[in-house]
Amino acid sequence: MAVVEALAGQFRVVGLAAGSNLDELVGQIERHRPEVVSVATAALADELAGRLREKSVAPLPAIHYGREGMLAVGTHGAEIVVSAAVGVVGLEATYAAIKLGKVIALSNKEVLVAAGELVMAAVEKSGKELLPVDSEHNAVHQCLRGGTHGEVLRIVLTASGGPFRKTPLKDLANVTTEQALAHPNWRMGNRITIDSATMMNKGFEVIEARWLFGVRPDQIEVVIHPQSTIHSMVEYVDGSVLAQLGPTDMRMPIQYALTYPARVKTAEVQLDWGKLKRLDFEKASTRRFPCLRLAREAMKKGGAWPCALNAADEVAVAAFLEERLNFLGIAEVIERVLERTAKTKFSSMEDVLAADTEARRVAGEEVGRLGIKRAVVS
Repeated sequence: MAVVEALAGQFRVVGLAAGSNLDELVGQIERHRPEVVSVATAALADELAGRLREKSVAPLPAIHYGREGMLAVGTHGAEIVVSAAVGVVGLEATYAAIKLGKVIALSNKEVLVAAGELVMAAVEKSGKELLPVDSEHNAVHQCLRGGTHGEVLRIVLTASGGPFRKTPLKDLANVTTEQALAHPNWRMGNRITIDSATMMNKGFEVIEARWLFGVRPDQIEVVIHPQSTIHSMVEYVDGSVLAQLGPTDMRMPIQYALTYPARVKTAEVQLDWGKLKRLDFEKASTRRFPCLRLAREAMKKGGAWPCALNAADEVAVAAFLEERLNFLGIAEVIERVLERTAKTKFSSMEDVLAADTEARRVAGEEVGRLGIKRAVVS
């Protein structure tokens, strides 16, 4: 919302979807007066209506909740839909918005991880843009403007390495949730911060890049770049490498997606060259980060595997945050779920949601098994 407010007069907010953060949502409704909003539950919808009446907000927006609420917001009259909900909760609404011919500014990894083939087929049919907001894919999108698809040798996604880049492998089983949530460069939500610590987020991004940019899996490489100054790179067949640099500030890729293909002047985000002393790179070890290997395996197998990968990760990360699973158990749960996932090809969004539900059920079983085993050992 900070980007829209900085570009005053260029955009009008017609819909907002939130979870349970009513304090933030009420303020945004007061400032932008959207026509439709959505929250997580019926109780929150009632509370929101009451709070808006107390503040004399009139007319009230149409207030929805849950799955139907997300669909109501995603399919409302906006020309651009920013898809930023965490988890598969945003999948249906984004897919519906694409089929209606809306431009999508995508910040929800699960949309392409769980249903990349279906989603990109719908994007192609719509004839509209799907513009990446994640800093890595946004950087690739910018670099690809420097050449043609056939001239691309490989895409290089950068990763900070998270808080455990240098932690001895023997100590990883005992890291705490507080340590895992202490990301060195970015301020993010809990799940994505843990995904950064395991590098599952980078595994998801490899899958996303395969669908977004139409490249082969072997054309996507991941390197650790602790400074997070280079957000990603594209190497061309002539040996040229285009890199996109910027501060660790999400306002820049959000503005790029909203204003594309133009570049709009801003004083909000600038790189401080005086503080840029060095740029380091190192190989991403799948021994240290097994989730990166699991993501590549899921991408190669396709079908229900990437969907199961995402669902299992969400369940395992939640268990870790609730201290029912140790840090290394996250990858172990995911691997076990993938081993139990049937080879299935998706033909509809209902297939995707069914596979997601089944993978979550299996992941819950595996968390229970690993949790019991850990308790017995201790």
